[in-house]
Amino acid sequence: MSSFVMTAEERESFLSGVHIGVLAVERDGRAPLAVPVWYDYTGGEVLIWMERDTVKDRCIRKAGRFSLLAQSEQLPYKYVTAEGPAAVDTEPPSREQALTIARRYLPEDDAVAYVDSALGDSSILVRMRPEKWLSNDQGKTA
Repeated sequence: MSSFVMTAEERESFLSGVHIGVLAVERDGRAPLAVPVWYDYTGGEVLIWMERDTVKDRCIRKAGRFSLLAQSEQLPYKYVTAEGPAAVDTEPPSREQALTIARRYLPEDDAVAYVDSALGDSSILVRMRPEKWLSNDQGKTA
């Protein structure tokens, strides 16, 4: 029987690719919050740019950790889930940090316009260094 689990190199390469992430975080007395997010991962750290004092922000601050799922919806199916402690920067992300995330999902002119309109004092950068991983690659063979 073959294993569909990715190697460390495979999962980091997959997570570095462009995927809409699904952020999952605990919340009191309710099902976990699970929402799509844009993210960056270049090895070592997941970065998510969001607004301060949103449901996502409050849940992450309270839980102190979150998971991020990235998946491929084309055959063969693949996914990587990374979980770890969260660190919320006290200052907004730099313009370059915000552009790095936006450029993963938008053409250059659109990324610049988006960052110029959305980046502000209420913006925060959330960091997570993965400690636990789950992965599956249905295309792996023995």
